[in-house]
Amino acid sequence: MTRRTPIWKAIAASLRSDIVEGLYHEGAKLPTEAALAMRFGVNRHTVRQALKALADEGIVHARRGAGVFVTTTPTDYPIGRRVRFHQNLTDAGRSPAKKVLLLETRIAHASEAEALRLEIGALVHVYEGLSLMEKQPIALFRSVFPADKLPDLPNHLRNNPSVTAGLAQSGVADYTRVSTRVNAKLATATQALQLRIVEHAPVLRTISVNADPDGTPIEVGRTWFAGDRITLTLSDP
Repeated sequence: MTRRTPIWKAIAASLRSDIVEGLYHEGAKLPTEAALAMRFGVNRHTVRQALKALADEGIVHARRGAGVFVTTTPTDYPIGRRVRFHQNLTDAGRSPAKKVLLLETRIAHASEAEALRLEIGALVHVYEGLSLMEKQPIALFRSVFPADKLPDLPNHLRNNPSVTAGLAQSGVADYTRVSTRVNAKLATATQALQLRIVEHAPVLRTISVNADPDGTPIEVGRTWFAGDRITLTLSDP
């Protein structure tokens, strides 16, 4: 038997879609509870549940006596040959930051060894973290690097969470994106907690491989973007 989606969740999804599509821009006031109740044919309590869900995700915020306003709208994030987190968000007029969640060295999984052209059993450095924009989490990431080629990378990342800076200090002055795969997923409970979204909310997952100027793979990464905060765009540079 198919479970029906609760009405308040459907309303939240509809309003979220309106915001993502730009019908309500950042700072815009949403229609009143009464107007939304009339639009969706429900009572105000149901609308209130939907707005609370959006507020819990950080998409809207209520001002006492004034109404409910859009907190943020999606930021374009170019996916091209030279993808740089800090530069992308700075160019968009946003304030970027990163939080380190894990730094470890372990044996590469089979898929990681294949992507990095390593022997089975080779060691890799794993960097997991949280990308933030205006102090709000927008993505979880896991980057994997060949340990033999970049022995000191973890120490550099502990001092500065920037991958670009860490690679430069490790002797890789430039790198480019070799491949990127994008697909849609639903947030797991832990991803939802870290991204401050509801469980099963849409996320965009990218799987990418970066290479040094000689064409040698130096990073294979997976990133899970909060779907309502980032719009991935394709670019050639």
